[in-house]
Amino acid sequence: MGYSVRTVLDWAYGGVDHSIPGNGGQECSDFIGGTQRIVETVFFMVLGSGLLYFGYKSIARDPGLPSKYDRTDPTIKRVLLVMLCMTFGIETGFKFASGEVIYLLNPCHLVTMVQIYLLAAPPSQSSTVVFRLGMHWGHGPILALLFPVLNTRLLPFEPEVYYIQHVLIYFVVPPYLLWMGGAYTVERVSDLRWSIISLGIQYTYHFGPLQLFAYLTQVNLNNMLCPAISDPFHGQYWRCWSLFHQPFLTFCHNKIYTAMVMGILSPFRKPSKVNGDTGKLE
Repeated sequence: MGYSVRTVLDWAYGGVDHSIPGNGGQECSDFIGGTQRIVETVFFMVLGSGLLYFGYKSIARDPGLPSKYDRTDPTIKRVLLVMLCMTFGIETGFKFASGEVIYLLNPCHLVTMVQIYLLAAPPSQSSTVVFRLGMHWGHGPILALLFPVLNTRLLPFEPEVYYIQHVLIYFVVPPYLLWMGGAYTVERVSDLRWSIISLGIQYTYHFGPLQLFAYLTQVNLNNMLCPAISDPFHGQYWRCWSLFHQPFLTFCHNKIYTAMVMGILSPFRKPSKVNGDTGKLE
């Protein structure tokens, strides 16, 4: 039994190299004091929970979701599902091989799982809810592409898989789903309710389970223990800066990204017979 537990822990985070700056370890874990960490955690958990409650209550009153859906399953959708599953499967294999499975908790991997669900599940109201929430987390993949962290990817083709995965979840799958329309439509530009609940999910996830696993394992998951060496907000209060940049990115990126994609795809948009969808940004 002891051997089995040790094996699981070795797979989970035994291969994480704490000698790499910003990767974790005792020094990273002690970057800020316990009092500051507790105060920030309580504050952001209360804030995130409040945003979740407000967003949920607002959406529950008038979700604005389609009531009928086109149930066809295009071949391209199935091909993208296979491509994304293969890519994520290879990435997961790398994590097992290097003893870094814990990194699958990072947000970009969760976005990948969300998109696999969207490609696999039949169109429904649940798909629309997941799609609208997931679109607000798209700033993560583009930041990962603009500022890639590849110094821990030492296995053959591991950096290449990193880029393939992030290109798929940012430049390929969301535009295709937007092109399909129907269940994969976004809210009106003026509707901020989905942005609010998405931001609440981000705060509660980061300062809740993600920080807990990071602290217990001393692995710097998504920089919750200490700032990245390239963090422009590097310093004692790097997490507090998320009060400014995360709302901006969550609220603005999705609106701008969607408008740009819809503008580019508009001449090629698949006509939809569901709820009179014209292919325009709602």
